[in-house]
Amino acid sequence: MKDNKSRFTLRIDPELLEKLGYIAEYEGRTKNRELEQLIKRRIQEFEGEHGEILVQDE
Repeated sequence: MKDNKSRFTLRIDPELLEKLGYIAEYEGRTKNRELEQLIKRRIQEFEGEHGEILVQDE
């Protein structure tokens, strides 16, 4: 079954990845889900300060 999620390769320092994994496990999430939560929070902060980011439909 195909999903509609985009794929993204991230190059990251191994120590940062290990620490992210620790936090994710503590929160009961995968590293992927933890990153998704961090990105959502950052977008919310940015839009709160600068206004909504409009995204064109494909």
